[in-house]
Amino acid sequence: MGEPVELVGAIARALDAVVVSTARVGGGDVAEAFRFELADDRTVFVKTHRDPPEHFFTTEATGLAWLGSAAAVPVPDVLSVSDGDRHTPPHLALGWIDGSGRPTTHSEAAFGRDLARLHRVGSPHFGRADRRTTGSRALPNEPCATWAEFFSTQRLRPLMRIAEATDALSTVTLTEIGRIADDLDDLGGPPEPAARLHGDLWAGNRLVDPTGRSWLIDPAAHGGHREFDLAMMQLFGGFGDEAFTAYDEEFPLADGWRDRIPLHQLAPLMVHAIKFGGGYSAATDEAVRAVRQHRP
Repeated sequence: MGEPVELVGAIARALDAVVVSTARVGGGDVAEAFRFELADDRTVFVKTHRDPPEHFFTTEATGLAWLGSAAAVPVPDVLSVSDGDRHTPPHLALGWIDGSGRPTTHSEAAFGRDLARLHRVGSPHFGRADRRTTGSRALPNEPCATWAEFFSTQRLRPLMRIAEATDALSTVTLTEIGRIADDLDDLGGPPEPAARLHGDLWAGNRLVDPTGRSWLIDPAAHGGHREFDLAMMQLFGGFGDEAFTAYDEEFPLADGWRDRIPLHQLAPLMVHAIKFGGGYSAATDEAVRAVRQHRP
């Protein structure tokens, strides 16, 4: 069947069901993912990892539950999760979401409104209460009182250290990013309370079902600035203008938010420059120049 035999047994035990068939599906750049069909007619999405970082799957499951508790944008049900032990392989089993739908003007506007409601539920602080890292570069999420403190100490400066160690970005670029990190109180616009963020909201982490409803998957959930999710949505495209218009109507954005998109895109661009180099290093340089251009 192509999947680890131990994984089939673990899912069967956890869900008290017989696995009748499996098929490999796309599951991101680090995990192996499968579609499991069960004898009780359930379909389950299962992913595993041969050597996961600490708390890899339980962190994702916790993030999904945190987002889902806002009752704004739906997320898959967590059916089983384990970070692995001598008896159980690491895995995350979720209710299957049929993502075969296509966005429409109506569904994009609905998603924008739902996302605004998710953000508005908020977070008690910037970061995560459990202090768990997120993302492929295990970025810290220590609770912070302000967005400027969080974005500087938990995003830009850790990424600067990694980029310097891997020669992913030039010394000139890193120096300028350091200046940006020093000036976030002035660059970030009016202060806002922490929003409840997905944290990695590119189009691949939004599924549209056949009814047009949008679902969120694969979060790097944390309390952050709501403009970060919106900037991530614009980094690779895949979201209609209707989503942003409806968002702004539901939860009005501060003046100049579009000018701050390159600022919020700096962190994901740095991650991609570290992982892939090439054009992402140039894109990071371009974002730095855009931030400098809009410096108050």
